[in-house]
Amino acid sequence: MYAIIATGGKQYKVSEGDIITIEKLGVEAGEKVTFDQVLVVGGDDLKVGDPTVAGATVEASVVKEGRAKKVIVYKYKRKTGYHKKNGHRQAFTQVKIEKING
Repeated sequence: MYAIIATGGKQYKVSEGDIITIEKLGVEAGEKVTFDQVLVVGGDDLKVGDPTVAGATVEASVVKEGRAKKVIVYKYKRKTGYHKKNGHRQAFTQVKIEKING
């Protein structure tokens, strides 16, 4: 059984037991999270939401929170001496899918 959930402005295809990395939720490690924006529930029969499947939820537990590797942003304009170096580390939450209800 699988489901497609929406969180953090993105969509993820998940199955029970999957560990996925999503946008930061601000929840401590070990806590339970419930996703109620379930777009599709698949398996023996396919349920497609309009836009979400009524009554369907996905339960997950938070594995860890962290920050991704640094991405270097370098801006440069020729002949003017302008150059600017900037770095960014995106915060994330890693969750393990426990159960798909729907």
